[in-house]
Amino acid sequence: MNTSAHEPLLAGVRVLDFTRVLAGPYCTRLLADQGAEVIKVERSGEGDEVRHIVMQLDPDRTDQSSYFVRLNVGKRGIAIDLTRPAARDVVLDLVQRADVLVENFAPGVMAKYGLDHASLAPLRPDLVYCSISGFGQTGPLASMQAYAHLINAISGMMDLDRAGEPEPRVSYLQAADVLAGAHAFGAISAALVRHARTGRGAFLDVSMLECLIAADDINYAALLNGGKVERRPRVGMVVHAVAGRHLAMQTAGASHLWTRLLALMNRPDLATDPRFDTSLGRRANWSELLPIICAWLDTFASADDAVRALSGARIPSVPMLSPEEVVVHPHLAAREAFPSVPHPARGTVRVTATPFHVDGRPMHPTGPAPYRVGEDTREVLRELPGYDDARIDALFEAGVVSTG
Repeated sequence: MNTSAHEPLLAGVRVLDFTRVLAGPYCTRLLADQGAEVIKVERSGEGDEVRHIVMQLDPDRTDQSSYFVRLNVGKRGIAIDLTRPAARDVVLDLVQRADVLVENFAPGVMAKYGLDHASLAPLRPDLVYCSISGFGQTGPLASMQAYAHLINAISGMMDLDRAGEPEPRVSYLQAADVLAGAHAFGAISAALVRHARTGRGAFLDVSMLECLIAADDINYAALLNGGKVERRPRVGMVVHAVAGRHLAMQTAGASHLWTRLLALMNRPDLATDPRFDTSLGRRANWSELLPIICAWLDTFASADDAVRALSGARIPSVPMLSPEEVVVHPHLAAREAFPSVPHPARGTVRVTATPFHVDGRPMHPTGPAPYRVGEDTREVLRELPGYDDARIDALFEAGVVSTG
């Protein structure tokens, strides 16, 4: 065993990845970045559908979207046609070498191929099996198709994001997918700890809907206990333009923020104003307090001047940045948040990093960008016991497996 001080946290863990699009691939990208060997299983031919969206990194291909590359960097790829009867035997041989299996098909799809947890558990009771789906594996909505946009609508988040306005709007952030992927990563890591201690496997059922509901900090906790939903702009959070540039600041969440803000504004009178002298009072009268704060912000020559003053008084605030500003920000450069990885057509491409450091080091992809569908099929099969070139060639000829 490698006992290096910088040995990846999941070194030696093998993951069989049946995921596609965003939630599942984000989970398995996190596992790969921690040193797990991840084998991504794609359908023959087209592969993961997000290969074919914008932006294409190789002008000579239509299966190299930056979306796909970011989520699947550092994995090895194998293409299997699960509709072929012989495919199940190949998958079962891959399962015998795996510690973890992750899938994010609609419930019932893996069962159709005899690859669901119930089918595999008797063969591999020590396998950590994780299913990610929109609504979970049980319940009346389990079979429904799910995308983050739909989960946002049915979770109540779209209603809350109206902030009192009559019409709901589409959320830009695919939060349900990323939250589900992150929760799955955490659950798998916990299951591997138990496996190391007891040898037991696990069946993990991750629901995008429940992940998004869990992300709400105020309303569900209150509603479940007889409280009311607040359908209005978030109290204590300010977004305001100063000289044409927006800033964001926080005035609630900790009692000392209010005291510091009053001192900076030189408004001791507000401390004794009956509308604002308590936290509950400021919440109830936020619509009256917000214009007072914004009028004070307007006294600054620029948003950056306001942020400097607020930060100097230890009041949380930042300028609002565009994505173009984010990717060149010196802080993110210092954190190595956008590493480069080798790419067959472009030389290198940049991707987002795993959003945490381990032992003072950033977590970057452990391998190159993915390229062709099934590019590692032959290499992966050769590692299986009993798979010589003749057997592998027969699988290719029968259309059970393929390579781009």
